[in-house]
Amino acid sequence: MTRALGIDFGTSNSAAGFMQDGHPRLITFDGGNTTLPTTFFFDFETRKTLLGEPANQALLEGLEGRFMRALKRVLGTGLMHEKRQILNTRVTFVDIIARFLRHIKTQAEIQTGLTFEHAVSGRPVVFHGTGDAREQQAEDDLRDCYLAAGFTDVTFLAEPEAAAIADGALVDGKGIGLIVDIGGGTSDFSLFRTHDGTVDILANHGVRIGGTDFDRALSFAEVMPYFGKGSLLRDHFGPGRFPTPNAIFNDLATWEKIPFLYTAQTQRKVAEMSKQAEEPAKLSRLADVLRDELAHDIAFATETGKIAANRNADASAIDLSQIERNLTVPLPPSKLTEILSPYGADMRKGVNDTLDMAGLQADQIDRVIYVGGSSLLNVVSDAVKSVTPNADHSLSEVFTAVTDGLARATNRPI
Repeated sequence: MTRALGIDFGTSNSAAGFMQDGHPRLITFDGGNTTLPTTFFFDFETRKTLLGEPANQALLEGLEGRFMRALKRVLGTGLMHEKRQILNTRVTFVDIIARFLRHIKTQAEIQTGLTFEHAVSGRPVVFHGTGDAREQQAEDDLRDCYLAAGFTDVTFLAEPEAAAIADGALVDGKGIGLIVDIGGGTSDFSLFRTHDGTVDILANHGVRIGGTDFDRALSFAEVMPYFGKGSLLRDHFGPGRFPTPNAIFNDLATWEKIPFLYTAQTQRKVAEMSKQAEEPAKLSRLADVLRDELAHDIAFATETGKIAANRNADASAIDLSQIERNLTVPLPPSKLTEILSPYGADMRKGVNDTLDMAGLQADQIDRVIYVGGSSLLNVVSDAVKSVTPNADHSLSEVFTAVTDGLARATNRPI
């Protein structure tokens, strides 16, 4: 029997579901989880491609290979169709993402005994920015990925609309709601009105800010100085001093750019800087990270430290002992708030811009629905509450709301 499968292909995590007996049923993955890390590991020894949690484990176990994450952010860019050599095969990012979507499709069909030829895919309100020329290309790229994965066609549904459907907007009667969807790569704000069993989207607005940006800001500000950022290099041609270039540290702190740092050219550059460094131990630490391909370990540790600090753990820190014994970066909640505070301003502006687009006032919003793991960050909810203090705020289904809504949408005519 042919059915439609709802798929939330996310920057950090993905999920899928369909309707069964009038209720959304989510597909399970490793360990019975209903979410699948959007990660890839190309094992150099076995020549296999690992996806999701096995990919994460392969990275943390130090297996020889290439790790990738946050590929959703590549959609719409020239990188999508460039061929690169991976495991003795020249592939594009379309091919790589298609493998991931094919894995989801296969798991769904094995678990259900159904055939899923159609996909109802979530998509952010914006991939890159309102009016950006890459917007249509990003959706076209994602469509190409679904078709390459074996789906015959794909329908796109804005992720905020899916979340509104999942929250019961179709049955809860009248009201105006705001969806705040903070994904790995984008933040979407959507105002909707429920009326007579329908969801009317009044305004959509999105900004290219997400959880990976929070991680990058935190890593760049607090972690990268331990690897030489901001330290001085001696001038070969005179007595002067100049700071290490920021570009390499920005890339090292950026999930999707890390795989491109593991080159002989980058290692030679760092080796040269080490000879000029006034703090050679830090540059030596950086050289070790590139040689042993440990940059993703730093990224995971930063993400874990961020979550701990957000929970107001006074002794929270970023544990870098996998890089160097006893190496930790203190991260009190106050420091996390300070680093992420500019994003709070972006969140407030996002909400206010969306209100302006809809011609509404903040006091007209009855409820705010948060979606995405990064919406649990205090900087997000505090910012939104400051604009909409009288609304009910719901953070109960941040991880599954979009997938539930996409599953419900599979009942619509294709």
